[in-house]
Amino acid sequence: MQANVTVPALQQMKRDGQKSVGVVAWDFQLARIADLAGVDFVVVGDSLGVNLLGQANPLEVTLEEMLVFCKAVRRGVSRALVICDTPFGPLQQGVDAALAAAVRLVKEGGADMIKLDGAAENPEAVRRLAQAGIPVMPQFGLTPQTALKYGLPYSAQNAPDAQATQDMTARLVAEARMLEEAGASMLDLTNSGPVAGPAVVKAVAIPVIGGFGGGPWLDGRVRLAHTAIGYGAKWLDSETETYANVAKTSLEAFRALIADARAGRQIKG
Repeated sequence: MQANVTVPALQQMKRDGQKSVGVVAWDFQLARIADLAGVDFVVVGDSLGVNLLGQANPLEVTLEEMLVFCKAVRRGVSRALVICDTPFGPLQQGVDAALAAAVRLVKEGGADMIKLDGAAENPEAVRRLAQAGIPVMPQFGLTPQTALKYGLPYSAQNAPDAQATQDMTARLVAEARMLEEAGASMLDLTNSGPVAGPAVVKAVAIPVIGGFGGGPWLDGRVRLAHTAIGYGAKWLDSETETYANVAKTSLEAFRALIADARAGRQIKG
């Protein structure tokens, strides 16, 4: 039986040159399956608002909603690390509000680690959570706003200007070191690209993972579970390669169920 994944275990994986892998999941069933498959961590991201609840944007997600799904994932996971996102709001309200939200996600939601979006602009929040004994994974990197500032497209992998890429890399390295010094246990680097990504990985002793815009140059990868398995209506007509296409399988299954019921046949299952 595999041992439970811990923060020190993930940090040791980096030192050993072993890649870590996680998924973003929001419900008991997918979390349970991913845990059984052997992922190292499951992230309950605020992207659930758009992808699961059909909200217009991730800013609509509330702390109460995050707690519901964090609890569900916690019930489904027995060995992987559970990382829960703080929604938009608490960090923007100040360090005290961010700490209070983190305490609830740990105490009520069962989170092992808290993910703070946009923490590079507020490292004091990282420091306060770490001082309170709460492991923190700040998310930082290339956003539409920072891309505009450095004259880059919203993907470091397509940076057209060498000087802009160098400037951006230096900034990301400085932010990574600052967040590590503040007490971060891991880092979530978005849109790292093959230039900035390796530089950040080398600059800090803690694991640097990434999802969108990441690559094998990072210490670990995280992927939306729904994307990995092709779950969701958008995958019915998508040409993007995934590890499965649950959407098409589900469509075929529902059509077969409807046909059996309309024909008066016994339904399966």
